[in-house]
Amino acid sequence: MVEVINLARVRKAKKAAEHDRQAAANRASFGRTGAQKKADRAVEQQRQALLDGARLEPGEPPKR
Repeated sequence: MVEVINLARVRKAKKAAEHDRQAAANRASFGRTGAQKKADRAVEQQRQALLDGARLEPGEPPKR
């Protein structure tokens, strides 16, 4: 005997699988871990501190 198939469920399952596949691709392309973000923030803070240390105030002669 033939098994009855609910086509709406099949379509929903297919759509959900496609959505999951696209989400996984987006995570691989655009996702960054918390550790990566933290490391980038630390590098940016170091760069900013270096620039602030070399900043000249108005009227101050250049350091040599």
